[in-house]
Amino acid sequence: MAAEGAAGGRGGRAARYPPLSALVISAIAASSAVIVLAVVHSAYDDALSRTRTLLGHNLEPTPWHPFPHSKGRPPARAALRCAPSIACLPPLSHPPGTANASSSAAAAAGEQRRQCPAYFAAIHRDLAPWRGPGRGVTRALLDAARRRASMRVTITGGGRRLHVDLYYACVQSRALFTVWSLLQLMRRYPGRVPDVDLMFDCMDRPAINRTDHGDGDPSSPPPPPLFRYCTTRDHFDIPFPDWSFWGWPETNIKPWNREFKSIKMGARATRWADRVPTAYWKGNPDVASPLRVALLGCNDTAAWRAEIMRQNWDDEAKSGYTHSKLSSQCTHRYKIYAEGFAWSVSLKYILSCGSMALLIEPRYEDFFSRGLEPRVNYWPVTETGMCESIRDAVDWGNANPGEAELVGRRGQRLVQELRMHAVYDYMLHLLTEYARLMDFRPAAPPPSSSSSHDAPQEACEASVLCLADDKQRRFLEASRAEPAVSDEPCVLPPPPP
Repeated sequence: MAAEGAAGGRGGRAARYPPLSALVISAIAASSAVIVLAVVHSAYDDALSRTRTLLGHNLEPTPWHPFPHSKGRPPARAALRCAPSIACLPPLSHPPGTANASSSAAAAAGEQRRQCPAYFAAIHRDLAPWRGPGRGVTRALLDAARRRASMRVTITGGGRRLHVDLYYACVQSRALFTVWSLLQLMRRYPGRVPDVDLMFDCMDRPAINRTDHGDGDPSSPPPPPLFRYCTTRDHFDIPFPDWSFWGWPETNIKPWNREFKSIKMGARATRWADRVPTAYWKGNPDVASPLRVALLGCNDTAAWRAEIMRQNWDDEAKSGYTHSKLSSQCTHRYKIYAEGFAWSVSLKYILSCGSMALLIEPRYEDFFSRGLEPRVNYWPVTETGMCESIRDAVDWGNANPGEAELVGRRGQRLVQELRMHAVYDYMLHLLTEYARLMDFRPAAPPPSSSSSHDAPQEACEASVLCLADDKQRRFLEASRAEPAVSDEPCVLPPPPP
């Protein structure tokens, strides 16, 4: 009886529970299914990340841009036109009633036309690799630049039509605002923007190394021409005004003309003598920047005369940006500029305060930073011995308050002259000089069939505004350019000898 019961018990357990081998096989099958699903999901996400879309909402935020984003996006074929009813009609060559006024004003001005700031001369240096006998911008060079570009921009029809071919999604709304900036240039100078065909990249760091292309040797073939927001002395990338001049909705920073006015008013609220006599920096150190990480170690007002504040943009977004207003950050005599992953758009905002800007050995150049002169409109800080260098700069400024204040005012004057008319003048001169180097005539992309999702799309103000969300639309509309009725572009300085 006991034996039978034991046997029956074993038999019952065998009937209720599968053998060990079956469990192993099931576990392997389940694990395999999970792995397959993970691979498929990863491949799907990877494919989405390469979907051509102007908004860039399908791109996961990078570690230095941890903002909420939506996975919703228009289909690729609607990347630049969100409704079939929106047609991009070429604008008039001149706004009604302004053509004669503009030409008369230009004739009356004669030699009175304003001169461009000295840093405009850097346009000649930036384009030098494609200038000279047997050189130029060719279709083959553009094709080579495409490997590193986020978009191709074609302006045709006498500067009245804009087509964009998107290769990958830019982070946040960079692509949207960059396309808008070109449309506003065409609005500012109708009929005067040259026809061009160019490659543009919206990522931070330059990509065209000088050493890979002869290091400027005129006997070497010219490098691929690639436009982006910054460059260095070791790269051939061509700097172009960044998107934030037209606003940066993800950080609640208004278009440049409005933001500068707001910061300057905030700066006037505290006289130099009443400002805190220490150096101040507020930003995000978590941007793969050893420099900013090291800067955190200088946060000691007694030892290093520096107050270093960590900016958490994710928290700021949730709280409505109540603690990140740039106009309320002009209370210190000295403000620190520290590059992040590459250059930082914060430079113009720091200079706007009128505090003496302390620049920590910047490696990257945007288009206007070539106008900076050490000990004239900013104070240099060394990366080696950074904390000591900050302390010495502050001690010098406090011992020489009149001279330190003057350095700050000169820095503020530099960006005060960098109003939007100067930004548009720079864009116009850069594209005009670039167009002269092209050895072919730009043409609008041929019309595509309705089944082609990857053809370049024509962009216009209506199509961009249609794609934008409510906040982006407010920023875009606030940054609309006024046509230059009687205001001629400044005179470009000649190339340096």
